[in-house]
Amino acid sequence: MIIAVDHGNSAIKTENFVFPSALSQHTVAPPMAKELLEYGGHYWSLSGDRIPYNRNKTTDEQFFILTLFAIAKELKQSNQLLPMNMVDLAIGLPPEHWAAQREVFARYFKRPDMTQCVYNNNPLSIGISHVFVYPQAYAAVIGNGKEVKQYPRVYIVDLGGYTVDVLELRNGVPNDKVWRSLEMGIITMCNNIAAMVNTKHDMQIHEDHIMAVLNGQETGLGDEIVSLIKSEVKAHASLILDKLRELQIDMRANPVYFVGGGAILLEPFIRENPKVLKPQFVLDVNANAKGFRKLAEAQLRRAAGSGGQAYENQ
Repeated sequence: MIIAVDHGNSAIKTENFVFPSALSQHTVAPPMAKELLEYGGHYWSLSGDRIPYNRNKTTDEQFFILTLFAIAKELKQSNQLLPMNMVDLAIGLPPEHWAAQREVFARYFKRPDMTQCVYNNNPLSIGISHVFVYPQAYAAVIGNGKEVKQYPRVYIVDLGGYTVDVLELRNGVPNDKVWRSLEMGIITMCNNIAAMVNTKHDMQIHEDHIMAVLNGQETGLGDEIVSLIKSEVKAHASLILDKLRELQIDMRANPVYFVGGGAILLEPFIRENPKVLKPQFVLDVNANAKGFRKLAEAQLRRAAGSGGQAYENQ
């Protein structure tokens, strides 16, 4: 079974689930935890503070533990949560980091022995047979393959938690000379807005306040604060587009597909910006994970047809 996981700095996305990239460690099982994993002599729950941004996600076990949650949730969703499970893992990296980090990222997940854990009182033994690592952003538009191939040049902009990943397609094929990852994501935006509100109004707001404003939810914040948040989000969206223009990406001459969770939040601000002629939006936050699966399936089919082994990073 292929399990596809998009390891975002803000959230983990599989084909069917989205949950925060946040973990709490416990010495005993917390009584109120809805999602609980016992691994490595500790209990882990999907709560607490988000994991601090680290360009290299392999420096500790936290993203591996989050992946165990992702695997268990997908196995349960498909009614295949068995005491022993062998899976193939399809994952991704930002385009600019992909070439340099894909081998290390694959080795991080490919363990020599079965991983023993307990998920919500279900003892599990999980083995990872193959690890396939693909570029993010590209994977998110796999479902739009026929559409993007009709253009000589298309840009994909993945608006993530910490990074904005940019990829150019030439007749549907990635151009590895235009792969960039900019640290201008939604988390950075929220941190800047919270600091500005604190400076101007001596008020402590948090990321969830800003998300609620963008989602049209009630916050209890005054009109002046709400107006300031919207104004700063609009300015951040414009700043991203300015940076893309500095990279010689003309968004009036070429189609641009905006993907990722940030695309959902910034869509109205990007649509009204004259720097983009006809922006396209992939508003499925699980699009990268679904694309990883399709790429892995195609790779395995090619290997089966040629009688050889599937190429994998590990």
